[in-house]
Amino acid sequence: MPSPIRLAREEDVPALLDIYAPYVTGTTASFEYQVPSCEEFARRLREVSACYPYLVWEEQGGLLGYAYAHAYAARPAYQWSAELTVYLRQEAARQGLGSRLYGALFDLLRLQGVRTVYGCVTAENAPSVAFHQALGFREAGRFAKVGYKHGRWLDVLWLEKPIAPHGEPQPLVPFPQVEEEAAAQVLHHWGAVH
Repeated sequence: MPSPIRLAREEDVPALLDIYAPYVTGTTASFEYQVPSCEEFARRLREVSACYPYLVWEEQGGLLGYAYAHAYAARPAYQWSAELTVYLRQEAARQGLGSRLYGALFDLLRLQGVRTVYGCVTAENAPSVAFHQALGFREAGRFAKVGYKHGRWLDVLWLEKPIAPHGEPQPLVPFPQVEEEAAAQVLHHWGAVH
């Protein structure tokens, strides 16, 4: 039986946008004001996938959520750090899918050489803060009133989690160059975990 976790494909973009749109229009989880077009979202998917894993959770032909990593910052000295993002359909929340997607990301990022992962979370988003804390993230910083959405100023928390020792690093391996069998084993493992 195939794993419910797989790499995102460009044909997934409409379903990914269907998951993401309510977070843009109805919450402060995303700081975007407008839902991106399919073309823009496809561009983002291609850009992320050129260096980092972009995962989806698929059951019975439908996507229930997605998670991906991207560069924490652009300068070369930051290459061993990555920022993570996860979005789930509302009906798929609190079933462990986000934790399993993040678990797969942690393992895939280790294969690339990433040492620390970060989450950028709206401070009032208590479920997301609790989710990250349950996975071992700790608060690394708070930006007060850094964003404005839905008529109010919002604080943002930066949460961090070391995922590998911080010895002398090798250059980051772009995700498309990670050994395919090792990546497939990670996806199978996290898709099978209960």
